[in-house]
Amino acid sequence: MSGSAVLLGGVFMLAAGAALAQAIATTPTGVNASTFSTDLMQLYRESRLEDPRVLASYAQAQAGKEHQREAMGALFPQVSLNAGTNRIHQESDLVQHSYDSENYSLVLRQYLYNKAAWDNYQKFKSLARQSESQALNAQAEATMDLAERYFTALAAEDELELVKAERRTTQKSLDRVNALYEKQLALITDQLDLKARVDLLAAQELDARNQASISREALAEIVGRPVKERLNRIRDDVQLRVSAQSLDTWVREGIALNPALKANESGVEAAGAALRSGKGGHYPTLSLTLSAQQTNEGYNNALAPRTDSYVAGIGVQVPLYSGGSTSARVRGLYQDQITAEQELEAIRRRVVKEITSAYLTANSSGEKISASRNALTSAQLSRVAAEKALDYGMVNAVDVLTSVRNEFRARRDLLKTQYEFVTNVLTLNRWAGKLPAESVESVNGWLSPGSSSQNFTSP
Repeated sequence: MSGSAVLLGGVFMLAAGAALAQAIATTPTGVNASTFSTDLMQLYRESRLEDPRVLASYAQAQAGKEHQREAMGALFPQVSLNAGTNRIHQESDLVQHSYDSENYSLVLRQYLYNKAAWDNYQKFKSLARQSESQALNAQAEATMDLAERYFTALAAEDELELVKAERRTTQKSLDRVNALYEKQLALITDQLDLKARVDLLAAQELDARNQASISREALAEIVGRPVKERLNRIRDDVQLRVSAQSLDTWVREGIALNPALKANESGVEAAGAALRSGKGGHYPTLSLTLSAQQTNEGYNNALAPRTDSYVAGIGVQVPLYSGGSTSARVRGLYQDQITAEQELEAIRRRVVKEITSAYLTANSSGEKISASRNALTSAQLSRVAAEKALDYGMVNAVDVLTSVRNEFRARRDLLKTQYEFVTNVLTLNRWAGKLPAESVESVNGWLSPGSSSQNFTSP
């Protein structure tokens, strides 16, 4: 190979190496908020694996099952194996001697009738169902918390963008007034009013930026990692509507499916079983005992030939008097049952109230969204007209400031109404007993990574 060929090859290798280095240097090394986005469903999936409340609810449900199995064990045969050895020294007027004794026994005991143990098992069976329902309720609450923090973060970022956009719009008006003032076509008061508003908006921007960071940190607390991606927003083309079901249908579903209500129903069943178990303390118990024993120890610890004994027996135990503790326990359990029943009634009323409130508020917000969009359109036209009128000296800076404020107030009202609608739909699903994954998936369909930030920048 000639020297020129080697030199040419080296040049190509250096160029390739430089290109590779440049590519590595420009490759993003982390999540960039302007490149990646996430939605409510993605954060929901992450929270199922990271939210301590969700993980604790899973453990709570599993513990309830194990406690049920523990109570069931008292109904099954109880088998024990005993073994022992003794060194015995005996003295008498005639003899003294020492020897080793051994004894082995195997005992099986099975209750044939034990009302207290049976009802105690029924109590823990109901408590296991209660822990499962409580776990579902905890997961539903965690889902609502996640959704509220998601839309709070969106609202905080909306406010930041709105303040920035309003400041830019006001700055444009200030620039226009400055130009007119130089031509002696505007008053100094107009210039000062606009300047004061720009300075105030700059201060509000700092506060809004801080609130946006805080809301992101609230999301990070649930998902267990910093949330730096862009959050998907509500699509501009979506029609936000509650389902066609009537309020009575929602209430009936909530009464039948709400996990908090089902947990309290199981709590009432458990309290009733506990009361019956307490009353079982007044009932006799009947048990079967089978035992086998081998020993070389006789009467009064005397050495005896090895003896094998096999015994089968039935025993009856009748409680007569325990100092009044059994009766007191029953009276206390009766009050516990009343407490559980009243708690059930309270949660039933709350389910009806929450469903009714969420249903009516969501419907009202859905209707209000259209009105808010119309109000925003009118406010935009009014602001444009005021800015043009300022150029001709027909209005002053205060009129322009008022129109700008009205426009951005309309923008905030629209965004707030949309988030209120979505939150109330999730609340409605939560109290109606819908599965959290289904609720999140239905709302997530209203979000899109490509949707704008509600056109924050004024035309």
